Amino acid sequence: MQQLQHAARALGWDGQLIPDVEVLGAKFAAVVRIRQDVHQWRSRHGWAPELNPAWFRSWSEPSTHDHVPVPAVDLLGALVPVAHPRFALRACGTLLTLAPCAVVLPSNQPYRPLRMLELDYYGVGVVNAAPESPAELVLAPEDRTAEFGSSLFGRWLLEVLYSRLLELPQLTENASPRPDLHP
Repeated sequence: MQQLQHAARALGWDGQLIPDVEVLGAKFAAVVRIRQDVHQWRSRHGWAPELNPAWFRSWSEPSTHDHVPVPAVDLLGALVPVAHPRFALRACGTLLTLAPCAVVLPSNQPYRPLRMLELDYYGVGVVNAAPESPAELVLAPEDRTAEFGSSLFGRWLLEVLYSRLLELPQLTENASPRPDLHP
């Protein structure tokens, strides 16, 4: 986890790290920032994170648009630990459509210009990181989300991340009191 925190710092992603997120076969760490105004409003109105993906299908019905919760978190980026750069594109795949994505390589990984050129082309970031020392930003990720537009999956993921964020003690230490939300 410390390695991922160093990587987020190297990328300038100032948010809360949520480790061990697993969706669509991808396992990653998300860096999110809570939207305090929305979080407080949702807390006051009892609007818990909506974790049922089937519920989001109702969003396509025009009569239910007024029942869609405003996202309470912003996804700053996804960090994917990989052992070697050759796994980077596969590891970031779908995540590139949702937020900037960076792979976190062990700090002893050699720099290979051709591999980095390919990753740069697709907008995948690269950070070399070790648990006990600061990370080195090798390649900055690009935010390509505008090219893909929003999706129900992406919106559902924000609800999952909001739910996970509510479980962290840092939220109650650094923000408003934990809401009494029940899914």
